Amino acid sequence: MTPSATVDDPKQSPSGEPTGALDRYFKITERGSTLAREVRGGFATFFAMAYIIVLNPIILGSAKDMYGNQLDNAQLVTATALTAAFTTLLMGVIGNVPIALAAGLGVNTVVALQLAPRMSWPDAMGMVVLAGFVVMLLVATGLRERVMNAVPLGLRKGIAIGIGLFIMLIGLVDAGFVSRMPDAAHTTVPLQLGADGHLNGWPVLVFVLGVLLTLALIVRKVPGAILISIVVMTIVAMVINAVATVPSWGLTTPKWPGNPVASPDFGLVGQVSLFGGFEKVGLLTGILFVFTVLLSCFFDAMGTIMAVGEEAELMDENDNMPGMNKVLFVDGVAVACGGASSSSATTCFVESTAGVGEGARTGFANIVSGGLFTVALFLTPLATMVPSGAATPALLAVGFLILSGSIGAIDWKDYTIAIPAFLTMVMMPFTYSITNGIGIGFITFTVLRVAAGRAREVPVAMYAVSAVFAFYYLMPALQLT
Repeated sequence: MTPSATVDDPKQSPSGEPTGALDRYFKITERGSTLAREVRGGFATFFAMAYIIVLNPIILGSAKDMYGNQLDNAQLVTATALTAAFTTLLMGVIGNVPIALAAGLGVNTVVALQLAPRMSWPDAMGMVVLAGFVVMLLVATGLRERVMNAVPLGLRKGIAIGIGLFIMLIGLVDAGFVSRMPDAAHTTVPLQLGADGHLNGWPVLVFVLGVLLTLALIVRKVPGAILISIVVMTIVAMVINAVATVPSWGLTTPKWPGNPVASPDFGLVGQVSLFGGFEKVGLLTGILFVFTVLLSCFFDAMGTIMAVGEEAELMDENDNMPGMNKVLFVDGVAVACGGASSSSATTCFVESTAGVGEGARTGFANIVSGGLFTVALFLTPLATMVPSGAATPALLAVGFLILSGSIGAIDWKDYTIAIPAFLTMVMMPFTYSITNGIGIGFITFTVLRVAAGRAREVPVAMYAVSAVFAFYYLMPALQLT
């Protein structure tokens, strides 16, 4: 039962002919909805996912490229809000589904921690744009089903879980709840609690309270739980900052800006080098980077689209969503737009189910959500005053939500899929690399299926991709011989 079902059951919607051009275009009445429900759903979706305006700049802004350059936080807020607004509106107008888009959590860590340190920021964003082009090409050529069928469901879920665990680790580290053991400690333990084995400092306290508040709100099924927690803990941090001496809050200090409204800074838009990254890391590594971004965006979007479609009762008798190719194509455009704006790959957000729960059934809800993201463009000073301790609890919450929605779909009795899925999900956080998790999972799956005498069950595409990953891992050894 959706959160709104007890108050305003979408199934009890009015019937009859469309009331105007807007109704006819978005099929509001046809899908058993009303304009009021679409507006309400648009607001719910925005407030459920608006935290990305804060989190994405923190994740990207905390990383450096190979030249030591960091992206400007205010410019990242503008780029994130701009791309979310444009792609959400585009999905509403073209796809006509209540699925909002924004910078994807998980893929932005790939860009920040794997791509950027090996090249410049424009090079890294260029690879995101290329991944978007590949997604569009796959959809346009009808290869979507072939690509989807190449990776088993259990392995796809393992990838999602691994990203969730990786996101959780990023949140713990950025908040100072977990830190790297100094090399001088001469210990095999790589991580420790806090900075010295203990939880110290006001920022860590803000993080702990934020985690408890976020999870409590989620348990209570409060709409917009993550955003509410960010706002509340930012206020708490502002009070602490005003009455106590805090040596450092990290990237942002919780202090009320002189003017909360400011003109958006579009300085990062268009700062892209499509092929510069290949000159830095080589053709094979570059292809693998693009493939990693592609895989994360493509399969994450597919799962989200299907989940929201089922929740909104948009699936036909064959369990297919009408106009799926349009929806997927817009998602590919969104990936490319995210790279072009330097906000990382933009993709479909599962938080759109918040809007569906409020009655949204059409793309008009996206018009509302996209409009609110547009308004957010002019509130950059408010977004840049949120400290990491207030924002990073959302990473733990999102990580949990990813795990809870994926882990049950893995067949743990079939070791040829359970073991690769397990290795995929644990290798991502343990090696601090999403690419390693995917590569090890693919290779293990292929080897185990062959060893079990089930070689014919491995798609040709999986053999090819596994071979590429194997060569990638063996390349340093081959260069030494």
